[in-house]
Amino acid sequence: MSAPNNSYDPVEVSALHPDEVERMRTEALDAIAKAAGLEELKEVRIAHAGDRSPLALANREIGALPPAAKAEAGKRVGGARRAVSEAVKARQSQLEDERDARVLVEEAVDVTLPFDRIPRGARHPLTTVAERMADIFVGMGFEVAEGPEVEAEWYNFDALNFLPDHPARTMQDTFFVAGPDGAESGLVLRTHTSPVQVRSMLDRELPVYVVVPGRTFRTDELDATHSPVFHQLEGLVVDEGITLAHLRGAIQVFVERMFGEGLRTRMRPSYFPFTEPSAEVDMECFVCRGASVGNPDAPCRTCSSEGWIEIGGCGVVNPRVLTAAGVDTERYSGWAFGLGIERTLMFAHGVKDMHDMVEGDIRFTAAFGMEM
Repeated sequence: MSAPNNSYDPVEVSALHPDEVERMRTEALDAIAKAAGLEELKEVRIAHAGDRSPLALANREIGALPPAAKAEAGKRVGGARRAVSEAVKARQSQLEDERDARVLVEEAVDVTLPFDRIPRGARHPLTTVAERMADIFVGMGFEVAEGPEVEAEWYNFDALNFLPDHPARTMQDTFFVAGPDGAESGLVLRTHTSPVQVRSMLDRELPVYVVVPGRTFRTDELDATHSPVFHQLEGLVVDEGITLAHLRGAIQVFVERMFGEGLRTRMRPSYFPFTEPSAEVDMECFVCRGASVGNPDAPCRTCSSEGWIEIGGCGVVNPRVLTAAGVDTERYSGWAFGLGIERTLMFAHGVKDMHDMVEGDIRFTAAFGMEM
């Protein structure tokens, strides 16, 4: 058996010769020092410190050496590779500092220059208040429902118990959509969000708890308190054992969360074709809380010293409406309400003129910002 080759000299491996290792180290350090930018330094690092760099390939040759020769060769190559790695880190830190200093100079902003940029728009307060109103009912377990603004007359009138001779179906109140050659199309711009009540009962499994914010259209003249395009928040509940008391409770919760704790509400008898019995809903004035009634020394502009503010209409869903939607009136009952979103905005934030809401003046919407 032959003895181990302990006399093997690693110098015979050219890549591990001390002069060759020193040459590769020096060449790498020079390239690192000359790198003018981070991208160029990246290329240098790959070339001289990557897996295919000369020093990395030399390091692989060590494995072929006898044990006695590996230590010296490994120390020589490892020292060179460590020097290159440290040089790369130092040069990268230097180049990053130079870049940051250059950016501070080149991208400096003179904050004393005149402001001439176009101001950003603001979310329209009607959108924000509508979402806030809907969120109150969502918190009570309602779902938000939607429907088309161009609606079939059947949904807008017939299914809601508007008889053919009802005044609301005349041209005085409704925008009718003309068909080809001016013929009747059976379509209207919806006059209220109530058609979504019928669509919800037809499309959803009972019980139904929905709230419907949306845009509606009527042939009103634009003035301080009216507009041909306005917004409503409709609510509908259809379930077993539903009574007017549940409606009263939901309205009370809405008023307190929207306008303030402790405000009272009341219902006055009224008439709507789609509810029976029907009522107008009033809330206690949130400004004077009734203190201005009969008190000429402390008048209230919000409620005109009446102590109450009308906020909408409501009632128990007419059985004819339930029948039109295929609901078993022997088993189910329901109630509905309608609230004006513009009216709520006017009361809650002291808006006096409807023109401000529709004219698109950024000075009006910017006053409300993104949230209210």
